Amino acid sequence: MHIDFSPSQRTSLGVEWELELIDLDTRQLTGASDALLAEISENGDGEHPKAKHELLQSCVEVITGICQTVAEARADLAGTVAELEKIATPRNIGLLCSGTHPMTDWSTQRVTDLPRYHALIERNQWMARQLQIFGVHVHCGIRAPEKAIPIVNALLGYLPHFLSLSASSPYWIGSDTGLASYRSKIFEALPTAGLPYQLSGWHAFEKYMDALLSSHAIESIREVWWDIRPHPNFGTVELRICDGLPSLDEIACVAALAQCLVERFDRQLDNGYQLPDPRPWLVRENKWRAARYGLDAEIVIDNSGTVQPVKDAINDLVEDLLPIARRLDCVQELEMIPRLMERGASYQRQRATAAANGGDLVPVVDLLLAEMRDGLHL
Repeated sequence: MHIDFSPSQRTSLGVEWELELIDLDTRQLTGASDALLAEISENGDGEHPKAKHELLQSCVEVITGICQTVAEARADLAGTVAELEKIATPRNIGLLCSGTHPMTDWSTQRVTDLPRYHALIERNQWMARQLQIFGVHVHCGIRAPEKAIPIVNALLGYLPHFLSLSASSPYWIGSDTGLASYRSKIFEALPTAGLPYQLSGWHAFEKYMDALLSSHAIESIREVWWDIRPHPNFGTVELRICDGLPSLDEIACVAALAQCLVERFDRQLDNGYQLPDPRPWLVRENKWRAARYGLDAEIVIDNSGTVQPVKDAINDLVEDLLPIARRLDCVQELEMIPRLMERGASYQRQRATAAANGGDLVPVVDLLLAEMRDGLHL
């Protein structure tokens, strides 16, 4: 099976942001995406170039165009969110983003009436029905298909960095799960989600996709929802590991980190380097540690089992990537990452707010609404 790949001329950037729709009276999720998207679309058909349906009616996905810089992607997202807010506010609907909603029961939510979502539910039943989860996906353009799989494999070594920074799903249906990122474990329930197989190259990827399609495990390669995956149509590597991020400041941080890493790997391949390919056991262990402990995790950094605090690993990585950030014009965004860690990831801010309010999770929703509206000012 041949899979066409649309290469990018440089490490371009695209971001997808899954927004929760909130009833401002109850602070619960509300199924309003059909109404909002019908109003925001030019002809009332619900089609908008940068705002899309998602599995549940309580979510709208906002996407950028093809951007060259983090600042451009941030401004693109902000413009579409402003359009949504303009029509959501009169309906008493608020917008926020977190890996999971702190309180709402997934069984109360309506599935969007589109064939692809009905097929997903039919195949996966409750494993799909409970996907009341929200994420941020970052696409980074690469210059040739043969680079895609080596870059995906190399990025797996940095998966705990992204997950720890973005972890924002400590609560599930009103209870503290004890995890920093419960969303990442919920999503793993789908048979084609979670960690990617570490394949040997593009031909191996084509053979694997062919086997999945031939066996009807999937109907389209879009149904392979790996934490990091190639996206042939866009000519990108897509990082899907991040929990939903409440603020554009945090999106800028992870987008800068992703763009710089992909640029570094792309150039190293041009120079004849062999990219790192971490052992599967190490990747799996580090994902669990980041999901469980977030920024307090100690991650495994070599095959002998040496560990390092993930905060130190992130700080070291930021320093290493600064020369690349200068070329990509995202130094400001990359340098916000240490300040974000000092402020605390979203799961930490949510738990602190709940503790200050006797365990009440309504103020946590209010916190997320405020951070979406006002930013973190890192």
